[in-house]
Amino acid sequence: MRLIYSLLFYCLLPFIAARLLWRSLKAPVYRLRWGERLGYYSQPALKGVVWIHAVSVGEAEAVFPLLKLMQETYPAQHFLMTTTTPTGSARVKAMMGDSVAHVYLPYDTQGAVQRFLEHFQPTVAIIIETEIWPNLFAACGQRSMPLFIINARLSEKSARGYQKIPRLVHPALASITGIAAQTDADAQRFLAIGADAKQVTVCGNIKFDTPPMDALIAEGRQLREQVFPQRFVWIIASTHKEEEVFFLDLYPRLKHIAPELLLVLVPRHPERFNDVKQLCLKRQLKVIMRTANTPCDTQTDVYIADTLGELKMLYAAADIAFVGGSLVPAGGHNVLEPAAVNVPVMFGAFMSNFTLIAEGLLDANAALQCPDSAALLAGFQRLYNDASYRQTLAANAHHFVMQNQGATQRVLRLLAPAIQK
Repeated sequence: MRLIYSLLFYCLLPFIAARLLWRSLKAPVYRLRWGERLGYYSQPALKGVVWIHAVSVGEAEAVFPLLKLMQETYPAQHFLMTTTTPTGSARVKAMMGDSVAHVYLPYDTQGAVQRFLEHFQPTVAIIIETEIWPNLFAACGQRSMPLFIINARLSEKSARGYQKIPRLVHPALASITGIAAQTDADAQRFLAIGADAKQVTVCGNIKFDTPPMDALIAEGRQLREQVFPQRFVWIIASTHKEEEVFFLDLYPRLKHIAPELLLVLVPRHPERFNDVKQLCLKRQLKVIMRTANTPCDTQTDVYIADTLGELKMLYAAADIAFVGGSLVPAGGHNVLEPAAVNVPVMFGAFMSNFTLIAEGLLDANAALQCPDSAALLAGFQRLYNDASYRQTLAANAHHFVMQNQGATQRVLRLLAPAIQK
């Protein structure tokens, strides 16, 4: 079965390359470092590394506290971090600098995987969340390399998909040393697709373990005072195309409720920054881009955050936050980030990536779920008019985050025997 999978992957490579070229028309970084995606590296090998893989920005942000804790605990150990996307790569470089080696994860072909492992010779492999790559996992197993999936989550839909290909999935799972599941439900789904009960431990979600936020909150408040004072700021973050259109079309009605409203839009994908600007201009809205370094005036309608790595600080500059990917069936994005900086949280109906977190926030009276325009308008009006309600939601959300911390330490205890060898 893995042979058929490998042949199919090789056949798909030209189409994957074409997609990278297409994306590079708006984001030229997709045209760079293709050799790394095929297992060829220009930098000298750093042998015997602890290797951590995070697909993109969200996974990288989640693992940074764990990575820094490992660096403190094992100061003589070298670390390699891989990502799949240029945005994830940029975030690793911005946060970790030269303290870790970084390359793209190669495609899951046997040749690329072998070249990657021979070049870096990792002693431990740590995969974040839900990445199951049959050739990569098999190669780790052949080398008797400890392999862990941490902060592991598996949706019902993904579990059903994996159950349809047991001859491919079961051997991959057999190569895994340990699975640190986020929740009991995730653990049960991993067991359902063929994991051994001895492999699976429920450790919680490391996304709750945010670093101290005082400096970041202070930076956000300073931005607010300098760039958009006297405005009621609603940040719409990690948005997808349909969501931006939705909020911009809703804007006149929002403005009627709150005349001093300023929308702060943070598109999920950097290559869409200019597209979002054009959407605003098409509606004759006055727009300022963050990179323009220009303060908003009373006529500014939309402030577009066309930068990377500033989302938490931008949350701290807002009065309320809506987390995108949730009005469209994308599964939602990280609602814990605004909660951690004491900002009231709103999200839409599609939260399959954060189901239990969303339910926990709602049960704790710590967020508003708004599936449509009527609910959004009602929720916005209540939050705008009632400062004490905003404070209650924010305080409850922050308490919810604090209550659920500790997963990073539990994951490190799981990894420690393999790292110490």
